[in-house]
Amino acid sequence: MKDNRFQKVLREGRVPVGHMIMEFGTRGLAMMLKAADVDFVLYDMEHSGFDTCQVADLVAWLKATDIAPFVRVPQPLYHFIARTMDAGALGIMAANVESAEEARRIVNAVKYAPLGRRGLGLGTAHNDYVAPDTAGYLKHANENTTVICQIESPLGVDNCEAIAATEGVDVLWVGHFDLSSSMGIPAEFHNPRFLDALKRVVAATRAHGKTAGIQPGSEQQAEEWLELGFNVISWKTDIGVYRGALEKEIRWLRERVQAK
Repeated sequence: MKDNRFQKVLREGRVPVGHMIMEFGTRGLAMMLKAADVDFVLYDMEHSGFDTCQVADLVAWLKATDIAPFVRVPQPLYHFIARTMDAGALGIMAANVESAEEARRIVNAVKYAPLGRRGLGLGTAHNDYVAPDTAGYLKHANENTTVICQIESPLGVDNCEAIAATEGVDVLWVGHFDLSSSMGIPAEFHNPRFLDALKRVVAATRAHGKTAGIQPGSEQQAEEWLELGFNVISWKTDIGVYRGALEKEIRWLRERVQAK
């Protein structure tokens, strides 16, 4: 198991910067991400067509880099989480976590005993197909893997302190569209109620030595949310970056053609 660059950046007192992949599951993607110098990547299985085999390939290609591969699983169920970790992911994102009990079940699926209850399938992809020293590997794996719980509902916000206090949880991540929608104020990201929810999540992470993550869609959002105290940032999705860049350049090209 390679070391988790995401955790290394945090230990150095810096803000890890990542990117979410929802569409472009190609073999060249790992080296493009390396060229962009991201610290971590989130492969999304919740809102995409990626299946377990595709995600296993995407994670394997990242072994040519030091980027930390994380996966948002379709649902926070053991068979999704453990299989993804055995494919070599270094962390799991779980959507809409609303209680400490849910968070504990996620930790149990990611971590080995005594911290969790993940089953041992050693000598496979997550060990580069080499049988490891069992005791040493289990300890390192528990320290080197990351659990991200998304806060996406008013109930999740109400319980964010208990979720942050759960041993083994590393990041509370606000899913801003889902949270605003579930509050009845969809995409009203400057609504005082929404901003208060963000502040509550950040405060809970600070109180329990955890980190607060979010995925801004613009430079202005990034500035605002960094100012609020978010210290894990994913920059858009592959769809958003590609569409935005193409729209801008096609617009320029049309203007240039029409000017001739």
